[in-house]
Amino acid sequence: MKDKNNLKEKVLKEVSKIPRGKVLTYKQIADKFKTSPRAVAKILSLNTRPIKIPCHRVIRSDGKIGGYTFKGKFKPKIKIKLLRKEGIKIKKGKIIRN
Repeated sequence: MKDKNNLKEKVLKEVSKIPRGKVLTYKQIADKFKTSPRAVAKILSLNTRPIKIPCHRVIRSDGKIGGYTFKGKFKPKIKIKLLRKEGIKIKKGKIIRN
């Protein structure tokens, strides 16, 4: 159980470092901590501090925005709105990289 809590803390700390207007993928974070992208996504789905820990800045490896849970409900439109507000371009649910 300690390892799971340790992974959770590491993932949340890493995500809290992502600057405004930038994104990382679930896979990039997973590779850093030798875990799976699904494990990272699960940890982020339980994030209780979405302002301090900006999990909306984590996307899928294929450029799609991925999921977003807000107040216990699946709300990908909120994720899109937050990313756009930070200057990230999105078309058809996919990040447009310059």
